[in-house]
Amino acid sequence: MTSLYCNMTPGLGHSRMFVMCQGNKSKGQNNKTTITTAHCSGSGFIKHQAMRKYTFILILISIITPLFGQSLDRIQSLRGYWKFSIGDRSEWASTSYDDKEWEEIYVPRRWESEGFNGYDGYAWYRKTFDGRDLRDEKVVYLKLGYIDDVDEVFVNGKKIGFSGSFLPNYSTAYRAERIYGIPTELINFYGENLIAVRVFDYGGEGGIYSGDVGLYAPEEWAKDAIYLEGLWKIKIGDRSEYKEAGYDDEKWENIMVPSNWRSIGINNLRDYAWYRKEFIVNPDAKTTDLTLIGGKIDDFDEIFVNGVKIGETNDGRRLGSSRSFSETRVYAIPNNLLKPGSNIVAVRVRDIGDNGGIYEGPVMILPSSQVSRVLRQNDWSFWR
Repeated sequence: MTSLYCNMTPGLGHSRMFVMCQGNKSKGQNNKTTITTAHCSGSGFIKHQAMRKYTFILILISIITPLFGQSLDRIQSLRGYWKFSIGDRSEWASTSYDDKEWEEIYVPRRWESEGFNGYDGYAWYRKTFDGRDLRDEKVVYLKLGYIDDVDEVFVNGKKIGFSGSFLPNYSTAYRAERIYGIPTELINFYGENLIAVRVFDYGGEGGIYSGDVGLYAPEEWAKDAIYLEGLWKIKIGDRSEYKEAGYDDEKWENIMVPSNWRSIGINNLRDYAWYRKEFIVNPDAKTTDLTLIGGKIDDFDEIFVNGVKIGETNDGRRLGSSRSFSETRVYAIPNNLLKPGSNIVAVRVRDIGDNGGIYEGPVMILPSSQVSRVLRQNDWSFWR
């Protein structure tokens, strides 16, 4: 896994800028210099003096970027006035909560500019959208632009993603664009839907402050894929029943995929951990000639679908010489293993040192005929 310590070229505004990164590109080997890109502002990368110790990768680890860096088509703009309240109550994520007494502030704009000057701490945003505008969409992304500092996002009361880390293990993600996939089973396609965003600002200015805000869909050719990036369950340890479709993972911790384990405070584990994710297959979906792309995993893995092992990567080498972490996992799915309705993918990961986890995408299931097209896409290093 690459640890990147970066200096940002100033003066480029909110744009894609080049980043010169010093780091250990190959675990345990000589340091190298690489070039990558990132969305950021010329005003400086780390917001607070206390955060300078954090690496570039910790800023981006929990952000889900759309597949292959492809362009997205906007379905519905969400720029404008949102309901807003300072404070922090879990029921504010619920569709049944009545927010008619809340303030309204403009999004995207820093909340200091909307009458909350000097406020640091927790606040919530709420916004509804009409699901009838999405009737023809198989895949929907929610863009929330840039949020200062930390957020978690709910659609119709269900958590779909988060960026940065809340107290007590605080880390900011204020320079990372938020793009979250919305599971289609959460969407009411016949009426009103609710987006609720919990935000924590550590200091200075706060809120959903810039960028595109709206609902988006991927390019037409990619709409038949099953997108697995987003919120997963994770547990340290190693038990064979973790692969079974019927296993209860309700009490497991959440993690965003792709991201590395440092996003949830796991460092240099040198042990096993399991990931699990439920996904839905539509009744009319194809269940033959499919392939799972599992992204890049640090270090070794076995992947199971509905309890059946479909592939593994393990070169058997030690830390410093192993290259398994740099390989994109591509595993064929046995015909008709997927079934209409609920399915489970489980990933057994063994870390041999340094960082770990499913750290780079894409992570998806798609027709085998489209795999080469996906793998020919541009460099995905910004997914880390």
